[in-house]
Amino acid sequence: MNSTFFKEEIELPEVPKQSGHYLAVKRINNLLYVSGVTCKWNGKILYQGKVGKDLTIDEGYEAAKICGLNLLAIIQDYIGNLDKVKQIVKITGYVNCEDGFSKIPQIINGASDLFVNLYDEAGEHVRCAVGVASLPGNAAVEVDVIAELKDG
Repeated sequence: MNSTFFKEEIELPEVPKQSGHYLAVKRINNLLYVSGVTCKWNGKILYQGKVGKDLTIDEGYEAAKICGLNLLAIIQDYIGNLDKVKQIVKITGYVNCEDGFSKIPQIINGASDLFVNLYDEAGEHVRCAVGVASLPGNAAVEVDVIAELKDG
């Protein structure tokens, strides 16, 4: 993807296919609610297993970043141009980990840092980071997002 809006050029994966009966995106006024996506790249889960056991913190961070890129691919597909995003409002990140794993925020920083690096101040957001026992496809991370669109 090439956009002058971003500080850096990014490559987006193919839009991930839905794996259940739900909407990928729901728009209410200028807010986009985007369903959670795992760390798939063009249909293949790149990071499987439990972070802290099967995967390192750095691998978990990269998995969260891939989730963020998937979310951007979905948003771009839905609205046509990522320059129409006014700000990232909230993300929720889920980390596949064992009981007692305490570095969940560091993992979800992969998605948070991506949004801030791309959108500067408009990428700053509130968030929730949660450890879970498992995720679809044994994915390491899943992230969802709420984004506000510019008027018009």
